[in-house]
Amino acid sequence: MSVKYGILTLLVLKNNHGYELKIELESLLGIKGKVNPGQIYTTLDRLIRDQLVLSVGMDDQERKLYKINTEGKNELENWLLEPVPYHSTRDDFHFKWSCARKINFEQEKKMLDQQKAMIMKDVMELTKLKTEFLLQGDENRYLLITGTLLRLEADLNWINQVENRNRS
Repeated sequence: MSVKYGILTLLVLKNNHGYELKIELESLLGIKGKVNPGQIYTTLDRLIRDQLVLSVGMDDQERKLYKINTEGKNELENWLLEPVPYHSTRDDFHFKWSCARKINFEQEKKMLDQQKAMIMKDVMELTKLKTEFLLQGDENRYLLITGTLLRLEADLNWINQVENRNRS
């Protein structure tokens, strides 16, 4: 998740101040996140330094307003068009499991069972949220949760495959 590109995205829509950017960025992140306000202002300072965003005065409540410029829009468009590589080794659990395998960890089955239980809990919670978003007509969040559920399903299938191979 990139606060930088989230801010640039929001500034394409309208000029805004830091706190509103924080609130809208958290909404953009959906169920994933809370953003530290300090991170917003530090990022805005860097965006100004890098000449991607301008400070354009104050709003009626004396809050500093920010505006994206042409270079910022170009930066955002380049980022949006850049494919995101899939690195399964970056996944914390896969790394942990690889470490367990390396040392022939005797409690590997327990580790896998606990991971499956956590995934199932997440699946149940996300399925409930998915239904709520569908009923609210929130297509974006509905589709994001659908993608997350598909990845969780793939993780469960992978764990099942590991367990089946361990029995062989």
